[in-house]
Amino acid sequence: MNKALVVDNVSKYFDGKSEVSLLKQWQARLTGGEIEKPKPINAVKDVTFEVNRREIYGVLGPNGSGKSTLIRMISTLLIPDEGTITVFGCDSVKEEIAVKRMINRVSVDAAFFKKLSPRENLLYGARLYGVSAAEADVTARDILQRLGLRPNSYTAPMEEMSRGMQQKVAIARAFLTQPILLLLDEPTTGLDPRSKREVQAFINELRDTHDATIVLTTHDMQEAEALCERIAILDEGEIVAEDTPDGLKRRVKGDNGNPPTLDDVFLQLTGKHLVKEDESSEEEVIEPVL
Repeated sequence: MNKALVVDNVSKYFDGKSEVSLLKQWQARLTGGEIEKPKPINAVKDVTFEVNRREIYGVLGPNGSGKSTLIRMISTLLIPDEGTITVFGCDSVKEEIAVKRMINRVSVDAAFFKKLSPRENLLYGARLYGVSAAEADVTARDILQRLGLRPNSYTAPMEEMSRGMQQKVAIARAFLTQPILLLLDEPTTGLDPRSKREVQAFINELRDTHDATIVLTTHDMQEAEALCERIAILDEGEIVAEDTPDGLKRRVKGDNGNPPTLDDVFLQLTGKHLVKEDESSEEEVIEPVL
């Protein structure tokens, strides 16, 4: 099967209750007025794309564009309200357990038992997936060494580690189960340049030597161009463009006559939430992005 992931007309709605502030509710009760009803938020709107086996596929978009919601649906943490998601032919809702066995996810907010060491966290995670402690220990040490983690850090408490080092442990934890679809949600956010390169090299290695398919969200345009074979641009929950990095750059004009970059692509194809400068104001007004 050549299609590792098929996302077909997927939408996700939220009830918007958080947008009705407690202050407004309290004021309405005091005055006897009506409490404002929350408006549904369409976080992901009719999204469709396919990812080929062994492909590194990028999803770019501004904060609040729906990237993380999309990744959570693919990873079965959220259920689509409309449409279907299939992973190697298995429906993410009807065959959730089968999908879970094939995937793993690294998020920018990876959680750990901070009082425990990387070794203890990784062995605990491995047991949840039925991987033996002996096998997990060898694999984890190997991965962390390739990611540049110092050997003496392997048994030190996680709370003593930098955010970048913790992110490397998160990547090691995700690969312990040897997933054939790896979801990387901003995996290099907060990493120094050397650590970024180590993680990016490891991502390429996963694809080349372990037959892994990778879906990557990132705000780093250089990272997206270096790693991704194709990229989808997401804005306000919708895909506004999908192509190879070079194909996307051919769609826009460069700044001041220079050849276009992915930064130009990002800026020109997204940002519908930006309000044009008002003639009476010297400052650009930016509406909050839901």
